[in-house]
Formats: sequence, structure tokens, C-alpha cells
Amino acid sequence: MPYYIYITTNPSRTTLYIGITNDLGERLNDYYKNRGDRQTFAGQYYCYKLIYYESYKTAQKAIEREKEL
Repeated sequence: MPYYIYITTNPSRTTLYIGITNDLGERLNDYYKNRGDRQTFAGQYYCYKLIYYESYKTAQKAIEREKEL
């Protein structure tokens, strides 16, 4: 199962969010559904637009890369 690090932004591209997941499509759907939700950073800042991603074979490698970014 691949793991992904990804960068999302808001529609005006003023805020970035970096994360890790093993289901990129589902994660993006969650962010879109939760846009405007002040309980989460991505929701509060409307960071649901994917602008970059990388895939890794292990969670550990993905976590290491996420920390680099």
C-alpha cells in the first residue's frame, strides 16, 4: 500500500498544508467536505486544493519526507 505526502492550498493560494495519508483521494474529499470547519487547520483555511504529492512504499519514508518539507 503506498503512502503519500501532499501539499494542499486554499482557492486564493495564500496558505499551504502538508500532510501524509495512505488514501489521497479520500483525504482530499474529507478536506473539501470540511472546508470552513474551524476545528481543523485545513478546514479553517480552506486547504482542499491539491498542488503537489509524492508516493512512498513505507509510512516511515513518507513521514521522513514530510518532516523535510
